[in-house]
Amino acid sequence: MKGSHQQSSVLSALAKQNLIPPELFDEISDDFKNKNVPFIRYLIDDRSLDGIKIAKVLSKSFGYPQIQLNNFDTSLMPEGVRNEKLILKHNALPLYLRGKVLFVAMSDPTNLNALEEIQFNTGYSTELILCDEKSLQSCIEKVLEDESSALDISDIDSDELAGIDVEETKKDDNNGTDEDAPIVVFINKILLDAIKKGASDLHFEPYEKSFRIRFRIDGILAEIARPPVSLAARMAARLKVMSKLDIAERRVPQDGRIKLALSQKKSIDFRVSTLPTMWGEKIVMRILDSSSAMLGIDMLGYEPEQKQIYMDALEQPQGMILVTGPTGSGKTVSLYTGLNILNTQERNISTAEDPVEINLEGINQVQINNRAGLTFPGALRSFLRQDPDIVMVGEIRDLETAEISIKAAQTGHLVLSTLHTNSAAETLTRLLNMGVPSYNVASSVSIIIAQRLARRLCPQCKEEEVLSETQLAEQGFPADKLAEITLYKAVGCTHCTGGYKGRVGIYEVIKISPQIASIIMEGGNSLDIATQCQKEGYNNLRQSGLQKAMNGMTSLAEINRVTSS
Repeated sequence: MKGSHQQSSVLSALAKQNLIPPELFDEISDDFKNKNVPFIRYLIDDRSLDGIKIAKVLSKSFGYPQIQLNNFDTSLMPEGVRNEKLILKHNALPLYLRGKVLFVAMSDPTNLNALEEIQFNTGYSTELILCDEKSLQSCIEKVLEDESSALDISDIDSDELAGIDVEETKKDDNNGTDEDAPIVVFINKILLDAIKKGASDLHFEPYEKSFRIRFRIDGILAEIARPPVSLAARMAARLKVMSKLDIAERRVPQDGRIKLALSQKKSIDFRVSTLPTMWGEKIVMRILDSSSAMLGIDMLGYEPEQKQIYMDALEQPQGMILVTGPTGSGKTVSLYTGLNILNTQERNISTAEDPVEINLEGINQVQINNRAGLTFPGALRSFLRQDPDIVMVGEIRDLETAEISIKAAQTGHLVLSTLHTNSAAETLTRLLNMGVPSYNVASSVSIIIAQRLARRLCPQCKEEEVLSETQLAEQGFPADKLAEITLYKAVGCTHCTGGYKGRVGIYEVIKISPQIASIIMEGGNSLDIATQCQKEGYNNLRQSGLQKAMNGMTSLAEINRVTSS
């Protein structure tokens, strides 16, 4: 009976969009009883329905995000959760792991038994992502072909990792001794722990009488270990050898990379930066997560109207899309997500980045090298001679870069870039302050996205937080919704870190309307622009954050931390 009810839900949704006449419901249900295939596949194969249309209708009807799997890189899938039996039984494929949440691709949104069984077998909370049946089948076939070489990161220990290729050569490590063996094992353990805990950065910090190691998890630094201070120099030397840096040079900063191979097909990249301090070299490592660039726009946390503005801008043949926010606010992921949407065989895409954080197949990525004379302006000039369709500039830092980017946007190219400002309105005035003429700003910029990352509340332990309507109004919640607002606060449990698990994006997405363009042309300041944005109904970062709190995704305390009240 339960299966029949699920089929009825799918058929009703399709009937509302005129894909199936209601009078065929009974015939379809009776015919399907004799089939030994998933229901969605039956509708496609036996009833000649379009799988892509089915996915779009069901995504809208059931409220689940949709993902395109045609160009999905299966090597980025989480290891250790690909159970062949469950994949084939439920026609469901685990795609991404964010903290303790496993995102599972399925073509049938009513098959909640699949999510429950996968959750029971993996120990992770599960969330459904809809996709069309054909691409799901292709992806499943590809994954099962590679299953024999899959590796579970959680099963690796530091001794095993010490024997795995870290992309270094023995001849580079001339200073290695038997005394260094414990250092090698300890460093490998630290790197592996960082990957397991979902850290974004690692900090190795020497002081006069102490030495500490910290991880940045969900945007917050936490102390992990305090090794003896006498080991600081040897650890720094080990990390520099792994990064192919000059271990004899301790007076100037250096930058390098580590590719940590976990198996023949799975590796993790680290970006390494050294900085001489009074008591030794501080080393910071950024974990470069390739899977974050493949999340899809539905996973980033945009509100529906914000997502539509971004998608519309990506479909334009020319113009400029600017993403702004502080370091660590997710700008790179937003840009890479847009590039992945645009990355088709028909387009020539080039990027200038400093540094190139994530390698993207099919996109021409250029690493800026100021010492060698390869600057952002120089790379952009070369791009414009290479028949580009889309150009991405890692950051607009000066007038010359801004002018060339705007020229490209005005001459038939789509340009994506970032700026370090606090809001969308301030981004426009920053360009004007750089010296870009107001008419160029008004005519070339299409949309601006300002963003922050807020920690998600742990669904296992969050508790309701009671505030009076007066307190809610003081925080800026909409006056017409004060009576119906339910907020939650962080508690903390064994499943999370301090009541939070994972992060969600908070966005201010502004389309440059004729009215906003007029304010720019007239020399208006950021306050004038922000006022007009409010008149046109665009939520600022604070308002978007409060909406996330009202939806139960995060707490008011976290919104107050990442936005101004």
